[in-house]
Amino acid sequence: MTRNSPESFVVILAISPLVTTRNALHPIISSDGTVQLGFLMPVAAAGDIIKANQIVRDGSTIVSSAGHFEFGFVSVGSLTNRYVGIWYKKISPKTIVWIANRETSLNTTSGLLQLSNNGNLVILDASDHVVWSSNSSTSVKRPVLQLLDSGNLVVRDETDSAPDNYLWQSFDFPGDTQLPGAKLGWNLETGLERYLTSWKSDDDPSPGKYTDHIDRNGFPQLMVRKGSAIDYRGGSWNGIRFSGTRNLNPNQIYTYNFVSNDKELYYRYDGVNSSVVTRRMLNPLGYVQRWVWIEKSQIWQLYLSAPIDNCDRYGICGAYGSCNINNSPACTCFNGFQPKDEKEWDAADGSSGCARKVQLSCGYGEGFVKHSGLKLPDTQSSWFDTNMSLDECERVCLKNCSCTAYANTDIRGHGSGCLLWFNELIDIRDEKENGQDLYIRMAASELAKKGRSKVRFIFIPILLTITMMCVCLWLIKRKKKKRTEGITRLNFETYGDNGKGEEDLELPLFDFTTLATATNGFSKNSMLGEGGFGPVYKGMLDEGKEIAVKRLSKDSRQGLKEFKNEVSCIAQLQHRNLVKLLGCSVQDGERILVYEYMPNKSLDSFIFDKKQSHALDWPMRYNIINGIARGLLYLHQDSRLRIIHRDLKASNVLLDLEMNPKISDFGTARICGETETGANNTTRVVGTY
Repeated sequence: MTRNSPESFVVILAISPLVTTRNALHPIISSDGTVQLGFLMPVAAAGDIIKANQIVRDGSTIVSSAGHFEFGFVSVGSLTNRYVGIWYKKISPKTIVWIANRETSLNTTSGLLQLSNNGNLVILDASDHVVWSSNSSTSVKRPVLQLLDSGNLVVRDETDSAPDNYLWQSFDFPGDTQLPGAKLGWNLETGLERYLTSWKSDDDPSPGKYTDHIDRNGFPQLMVRKGSAIDYRGGSWNGIRFSGTRNLNPNQIYTYNFVSNDKELYYRYDGVNSSVVTRRMLNPLGYVQRWVWIEKSQIWQLYLSAPIDNCDRYGICGAYGSCNINNSPACTCFNGFQPKDEKEWDAADGSSGCARKVQLSCGYGEGFVKHSGLKLPDTQSSWFDTNMSLDECERVCLKNCSCTAYANTDIRGHGSGCLLWFNELIDIRDEKENGQDLYIRMAASELAKKGRSKVRFIFIPILLTITMMCVCLWLIKRKKKKRTEGITRLNFETYGDNGKGEEDLELPLFDFTTLATATNGFSKNSMLGEGGFGPVYKGMLDEGKEIAVKRLSKDSRQGLKEFKNEVSCIAQLQHRNLVKLLGCSVQDGERILVYEYMPNKSLDSFIFDKKQSHALDWPMRYNIINGIARGLLYLHQDSRLRIIHRDLKASNVLLDLEMNPKISDFGTARICGETETGANNTTRVVGTY
């Protein structure tokens, strides 16, 4: 008996008055797509699974097994319209992460959610009309709907829970939020694209103006579009991050991964600690934001946001223009280029871009000029080969008259892969800290001009430098004993060495009050960890410089000897793979060491953590191993002092923003002579037992 048959209503009315209420008879979507009336089993709240032909009424919900997420009917903001969605179960106010019927809300609380016997999920209004359907194309005999603890709503066979065999899942059709474990990008075999779409407003979840994509035209890159126009470009993947997202780095909150092969092209992230709740979303104004739930304060805290400033706006400086937010005006042309419209540039409008002073002719003598510290240009019309070297890349570009620039696709280690541009270079900004190298093609005459200017540029500064060095050396020698401001001579005998001080060391001394202020009074919230020496705190100086502050605790196993050893060793060492000692404090009986801050903490936090270890691919591991070896070679052979560390372990290897290793903690190190190795002089157990 079908829903469209007039006879069916006559028969039902004749046998039962229950048709007047939606509590008994309901439309059932059959396997052949027809709608029938029949009795459905309602579902009570709190379960995480419903089976075929069961329903969820407005007012009832299903909850994931660990209670992280809840699914059911919900209102948004101040409106009374009803939607079917997913939200955090334990967070208040209600934070919605997915909505099924974004474009078609319900205006009553009489809606129903039903899983048909062929695995299709539908939402019915008060008149039993289908207002939304999952449109599952695959059917199984025993379908079930399950809300997972990841926040993923899945339809699967009751006997098969393998993710690859899901009939349908909400992670394939995200709204404005990307949860940990969800993919943003493409299934290249099926053509499915997973992308974020903003809400129209905080009170209206219908699709807004902005979308967040992995664009696969040319070399894949992350971008936010406003309609069809590019609003913000996160850049192409360089092996560590998207080139335009300088604040995207491995950390203690989440790890991330980018996959590009014949089957899939996607970006995903995973939480490091299950107790930390984080979400990535595209808000109604087009900002990509990462939020972290602070349980103690019961608030969502903004962790990251992009675009950050006006230089992140797409193409703001036009072709061959580079944006630096610290300059005024922000846009500048590369050497060998000039503004297309001088009046616009004088009015701080660089959108018209720059043009070559000398056009390319594909003639003899053309070459490339290296520009460092850049966000790479738009790669929509680029070509790439991930197996080529940079030298091969240069040769290929030089042979093609249309090739305008080249760069590495992967910046890890010494760099690899080849990325070529064949059009104007657009959407570039200065990124001195996390930027990349770009080689721009130039005419022969421009290269010759650059060579002549380079000779003048080098020769004149050399003369000035030599003169200044002579003057400085004379001043230093004359005023060495009088210099007390900023750098003070540290005498250990003065600070309790019982008359055994052997050497005065010049080292910047920090005021104790300054360090206390920088670390919020050495608060627990500022603590990074604790070792044998004592606790280590993260600090921020007034000028904005981040520091790591190691404070000798009163019950420390180490004392003045180790403190002096640390200072005397590391203060005289300078190497990229050794942590830099910025100064110390010995005021009021305190013994404090101040180091450069390492944002990625220590190596052991990565290699001994199951989730964090996934962030260390083999090229990155090789780079870390190589860096540690370089640091040890310097200590053992190349430095003025021959030093044996004697406590080298994963926790004493720190990682900077670029995951470069730096050896730390020289409290038990041994200074040897110029020729001896010092190995035979160690007669007791030292270091970590």
